[in-house]
Amino acid sequence: MSPDNELKKALKITLFTACVALIPVLVAPMPRFTSPLSTVVEARDGSLLGARIADDGQWRFPPGPEVPEKFRKALLTFEDKYFYYHPGINPVSIFRAFRDNIRSGEIVSGGSTITMQVARLSGGNRPRTYTEKIIEIFQALKMELFRSKKAILSTYAANAPFGGNIVGLEAATWRYTGKSPDDITWAEAAALAVLPNSPSLVYPGRNQEILVRKRDDLLKKLYERKLIDSLTLVLSMDEPLPGEPRPLPSAAPHLTDQYYTTRRGERKSSNSPGAMG
Repeated sequence: MSPDNELKKALKITLFTACVALIPVLVAPMPRFTSPLSTVVEARDGSLLGARIADDGQWRFPPGPEVPEKFRKALLTFEDKYFYYHPGINPVSIFRAFRDNIRSGEIVSGGSTITMQVARLSGGNRPRTYTEKIIEIFQALKMELFRSKKAILSTYAANAPFGGNIVGLEAATWRYTGKSPDDITWAEAAALAVLPNSPSLVYPGRNQEILVRKRDDLLKKLYERKLIDSLTLVLSMDEPLPGEPRPLPSAAPHLTDQYYTTRRGERKSSNSPGAMG
């Protein structure tokens, strides 16, 4: 066989193998989030006037236009520093997690990227099994094919658990700091960035020693990566932790109730047997 024919044959085999490998990625379901949102009323300048809890008992605000810089840098430093470079999975992290799980005899690490975590969040509280991990991998690869990195990061920030019945960064910043996500400090961003990793263990107002250790370790990593300077590091580590969830602003209670009642009526109407889809 001539060299040209051998090259053509090798290219055909490579193309066929790539197509076969791509099939499970393409048929994997795209992660969807359909949980109800809280009713949120804001002033023209973006300040919060009032809010009502979602129908499922969760504080889940509509997502903001983009993830604020401080939280984005803190989150990626803590969870997925190669987020902008990998295709949805990090083979090194997956191999390390698989090795650790084999050694311990149970699943102690998942090696998940932010994209894989979005896939897991969309599935609810499904058990952590190797089958579920494979599904997450296929879903993550599909998201990376059809969604931008910005959209994936925004989806994560809007749906990550932050302890108790608080879901998403928008609700978390208002409940824990009394601020919008754009106004939080580096210390607050670091504390919030570590919460989705273990929301049931690390909860503002409880387990303070765990939260402060995780926050300060993350702040040191931000300093080592030259994302913050030494003065910011010192001041941030000296800053108090977020405490118990705060009451939300209630500057326009009647208007908030009106919007809440209207939205509930619209949802009931759309869910009625005779409603058109």
